Amino acid sequence: MKDSKPTNRRHLLKAATGVLLAGALPRTLLAQTTAAEAERHFDPRPGDWKSYEVVTRVNLQRASGPSTVWIPLPSVDTDWQRTLSNNWSGNAKSMKVGNDPHYGARFLVAEFDGSAPPRLEVVSRIQTRDRAENWRTRTPGVESSDDLKLWLQPTDLMPLDGIVKKTALQITSGAKTDEGKVQRIYDWIVLNTFREPKVRGCGTGDIKTMLETGNFGGKCADLNGLFVGLCRAAGVPARDVYGIRIAPSAFGYRELGGKPASLQGAQHCRAEVYLKQHGWVAMDPADVAKVMRQETPSWIKDPDHPLVAPVRQALFGGWEGNWMGYNFAHDVRLPGSSAGKVGFLMYPQAESHGEAYDSLAPDSFAYTITARAI
Repeated sequence: MKDSKPTNRRHLLKAATGVLLAGALPRTLLAQTTAAEAERHFDPRPGDWKSYEVVTRVNLQRASGPSTVWIPLPSVDTDWQRTLSNNWSGNAKSMKVGNDPHYGARFLVAEFDGSAPPRLEVVSRIQTRDRAENWRTRTPGVESSDDLKLWLQPTDLMPLDGIVKKTALQITSGAKTDEGKVQRIYDWIVLNTFREPKVRGCGTGDIKTMLETGNFGGKCADLNGLFVGLCRAAGVPARDVYGIRIAPSAFGYRELGGKPASLQGAQHCRAEVYLKQHGWVAMDPADVAKVMRQETPSWIKDPDHPLVAPVRQALFGGWEGNWMGYNFAHDVRLPGSSAGKVGFLMYPQAESHGEAYDSLAPDSFAYTITARAI
């Protein structure tokens, strides 16, 4: 794949963006908007830890018999997140913690006998902080080669052969280092994929189908999943981090934060890559696409637009700590579930009489998620 293609596409996108913006807003308002956007910045920096309490409440509807609810628990302890505690209460006959043996994801399994409408509350307390990689210094990672093998493996929705391997090699052709490969793939995702608001939830993460059909629209599990898959296929350890936005962005970006009083639909998947000279490094090209598509009434199609550029730069190596990670898990088997594996676990799951509830419909499922700073 030639470098000239993204460059030409960028020029076309710049031209298209100019037409869209100019046609969508009155001239006076356009001038005011442009001035305001020019002042915007997005620059997360590691600093003090912030503490949050996240509460998930379930009042299961239409449950006339035995039912089971699975709630993801934050299972991440790193230099950017600390899990302090998980507590739960409710009228289940049994409540216990389950574990995914492959990736270490943890979740609460609550079983109800049907004698009363199922009620469940899970309270998680965590600490989190911003991330930003200092590319001018070296802080070599400490992961062993055996530990890293897990993050180079395919998953059900992330094959690493065929068109995935071919695309990864085309994108990274000529790159001399892992850092160079990751930069190429990140830029390719930003330039070639786009946020598609009509996709349900966070998408499915079926990267093979994306590449085979050429349909590069999706949401975070699709776009960051494609980024992770391409990195793995290029030989760079990478992983998805599944979580939820728990607070507004400190930088004023509406689409990069959550509304603490109502976090249903605030789930968000991020990504990390492992670089020998830096360890695990934060990445989030999907949020660049989200800002381009949804931060303003008009679709911004220029990644160098003054509203987008600081986000694009910062999310290569950093992210804001207004988000809680649940786990790094793919293809999770929930004990007692009749629905088989789930591709990833960042939404509450439930079944009654063997029938699965729609985790992407919190109103009919009847669950709420809230957060507060503590």
